[in-house]
Amino acid sequence: MAELKSDNLLEMMKFHLGTDAGKELTKKIGLVYQLNIAPKKLGVDEVTYVVDLKKGDVIKGEYEGGKPDVIFSFKDDDFLKIATGKMNPQVAFMRCNP
Repeated sequence: MAELKSDNLLEMMKFHLGTDAGKELTKKIGLVYQLNIAPKKLGVDEVTYVVDLKKGDVIKGEYEGGKPDVIFSFKDDDFLKIATGKMNPQVAFMRCNP
């Protein structure tokens, strides 16, 4: 499995979901997101994370509770830029779908 720059960010997200603010977020959103993150090229060596905003957890691997509510695919660098507010998600979408 590939090492991603995003791994640390997703670990921080998991920690945050255990806080009071994270628990509030979980109550408000209540969806399960699957993130397929590729080191360089979409569809190649992707690492799957599940951000479960029903249970308040982040896991590395496939979602085992049925189908996730939303599935996103990102290049590692683009995911980091979006998550840190340095890239508009629409720009990332256009870059992946010329």
